[in-house]
Amino acid sequence: MRPRRLRPALTLLSTLATAATLALGTAGPAATAERSAPGRHTAAAAHDLTSVTELLAQRLLLADKVAAAKYGTDTPIDDPKREAQILDDVRSRAAGLGLDPDAVAAVFRDQIDANKLVQRGLYARWDANPGERPTERPDLAKEVRPALDRITTQLLAALDDTERARTLPSCGFRLATAAGWSAYTHRLDGLHLKGLGRALPSVCAAP
Repeated sequence: MRPRRLRPALTLLSTLATAATLALGTAGPAATAERSAPGRHTAAAAHDLTSVTELLAQRLLLADKVAAAKYGTDTPIDDPKREAQILDDVRSRAAGLGLDPDAVAAVFRDQIDANKLVQRGLYARWDANPGERPTERPDLAKEVRPALDRITTQLLAALDDTERARTLPSCGFRLATAAGWSAYTHRLDGLHLKGLGRALPSVCAAP
């Protein structure tokens, strides 16, 4: 019998791996061929993908501060102007790294959508449970956005480092495994786990 304390982690990993594998269209036979091919270094590829999912989880957790900064104010969750600025910036920086600008922009679009998913979920939670509403309002300009900008720089570097790993046929499953570990280590709840799932689809790239 598995230790009781391991069951939540194993359940989480299994659920996230299944969902992401289906969503990303991972091909079982292709993954098997990759594992048997010489020189693939698949264990290192899986480790590299954790460097990506750690940053996705960290960025997602900052959604709590973004939501706390905006909740109860006239500032909307959606900010098309800033979103466009972020995507234009990462396209330009991706080109400088030799990455596909549109592919990188798609990854960051998913991060923006995941962040907004969590914000909306928190708004709904706070509306229904006033006692859980934030008691402090973080400063978006001085505190939250600089932290997001740092993660953007780190995520661009991680995408560059994992460019090859993200084209492997088994990327979907390995990404889900890495995401499951990151979700467990950051103790993500159901809402943030849903957000993490929303953040994953564009990370793997077709070769």
